[in-house]
Amino acid sequence: MSKITRVEAMMVDLAPPVRRVDAIQSFVSQETPIIRIYDADGAVGTGYSYTIGTGGPSVMKLIERTLGPALIGKDAAMVEQIWHDLLFVTHATTVGAITAIALAAIDTALWDLRCRKAGLPLHVMAGGAQERVRLYTTEGGWLHLETEELVEDALRQKAAGFGGAKLKGRPHFA
Repeated sequence: MSKITRVEAMMVDLAPPVRRVDAIQSFVSQETPIIRIYDADGAVGTGYSYTIGTGGPSVMKLIERTLGPALIGKDAAMVEQIWHDLLFVTHATTVGAITAIALAAIDTALWDLRCRKAGLPLHVMAGGAQERVRLYTTEGGWLHLETEELVEDALRQKAAGFGGAKLKGRPHFA
């Protein structure tokens, strides 16, 4: 694998159509840091993470000023070593939400780069233990929705191929 030559970071603010409410919070914004990591061969890996409307600019500054520059010159194939190196770089500020969100976007971009270069899907690169993974959606189930809307959404998600849907804090569903 070749060395990392460039890191690009941008943030996209994805505003949901209505305020979303779950068991512990409500929000009107999903700040989404998107990372692109380039290597000397011209390959690119893309990763992202997100906040629920707070902390996005702090995540971006951490990536732009500290974590991104620390990636330059690293062997992009050494994903776990890079993660440990970046964790050490941020040890003085501890691993809280801001650091974890920034590291998640970078880690995802590194895995994407590694898989693209190898021409293999992530499940194979990660060991190939399973051919399939059951999925559920976390996009619905908001507390501000009425029961009928929750049922309609769950049925739409089932038709789209999801095996389940996350419901956000309702005490009982039959």
